[in-house]
Amino acid sequence: MSDVSDVSDVHGVSSAESGPDGGADESALGRIALGLNGVRAAQLGRTAEARASFEALWEELGERDVFHRCVLAHYLADLQDDPRAELEWDRRALAAADSLTAERARTYESALQVRAFYPSLHLNLASDHLKLGEPDLAREQLERAVRSLDALPEDAYSAGIRAAVDELRQRLR
Repeated sequence: MSDVSDVSDVHGVSSAESGPDGGADESALGRIALGLNGVRAAQLGRTAEARASFEALWEELGERDVFHRCVLAHYLADLQDDPRAELEWDRRALAAADSLTAERARTYESALQVRAFYPSLHLNLASDHLKLGEPDLAREQLERAVRSLDALPEDAYSAGIRAAVDELRQRLR
């Protein structure tokens, strides 16, 4: 990428976050840096560092950007050592998805469907409840994941979600 405006377009920086020259403003660049630092730390296995970067980004985003909060909470859940904390972050991801409009999602990617988030979100909640020894709540969330599978396209990611649903279904028998 050759300039800041290319970075802002890729990361979904809205026009409200653009500076006078059309590029991203300093706060948008700061949010992008926090996100990239978190991803890099997670890839290197530095979980605490990744959590710290993502939690700082969570605070920076505030309530204004539910699309990115949904994605961020989804990642933060996976970085938790405590199953209760993981459940809380997965609940935050679901709450953000529930408040996300299709129009906002499409500003990030034109073909993005909010409905397609739900199988993964409910699957994660089902897994959290199973880890916490709450099989009835796990089954309830798994059923919600199953009911939302029709929102997924036919691709490798979706096949992975479907396989994970089947695997968890087997574990809950």
